[in-house]
Amino acid sequence: MKSTSRTTRRPPVRAGRPRHVASPAVPYHHGSLREAMLRAAERILERDGIAGLTLRAAAREAGVSHAAPKNHFGDLRGLLSELAAVGFARFGAAMVANTREGDTTKARLAAIGHGYVTFAKENPGLFLLMFRSERLDFSRPALRAAGEAGFGVLAGTLGQIGPYETPLTLSQAARLTAAWSLVHGFAMLMLDGRLKPLVARMPDGTDEMTLLAAVLSGATAGV
Repeated sequence: MKSTSRTTRRPPVRAGRPRHVASPAVPYHHGSLREAMLRAAERILERDGIAGLTLRAAAREAGVSHAAPKNHFGDLRGLLSELAAVGFARFGAAMVANTREGDTTKARLAAIGHGYVTFAKENPGLFLLMFRSERLDFSRPALRAAGEAGFGVLAGTLGQIGPYETPLTLSQAARLTAAWSLVHGFAMLMLDGRLKPLVARMPDGTDEMTLLAAVLSGATAGV
């Protein structure tokens, strides 16, 4: 007698992901996006100049979506301002790097002036950005604080000049302007290549920084 039971046939199993199984959501992760963007922006600035630095270019350099930077910086001016704030913090550190406890005013001024110009020489794009006020938003807390701190390093060296917004006498303002004009003017002449003809006529073994040391020595002779 034949069995009346029938074997139920199952549909063949197809290779690949079943249609009803959804792909798991994978959260986006890029470490610290803000820091990554700032590093990328600085690389572009030094490589391509201010004209080459856009939000899209910075996002592409950092390897993130072109829309991602807007959450941290808002717009290009915001990115430039935050990058300038980073620059001013490093700038202040560079100015005091070679100062020593117990330095005379003359020695401290010379060390700070050397740090000022050295920073400009090593970070030309960033240095020029920091003093491009039309591209920056000084109402942003980070930039305002960093800029005032950098200014305070130079002002404090001249003695008896208080915090950034402290009123100045005409004499104090004149001394501060003279010191600032000296080192900033030298830095700009150097970055523009205008010192090269002078250096070419100087003794062998001397360079722009040798010239700076002589300028600072003469400027602080009466300090």
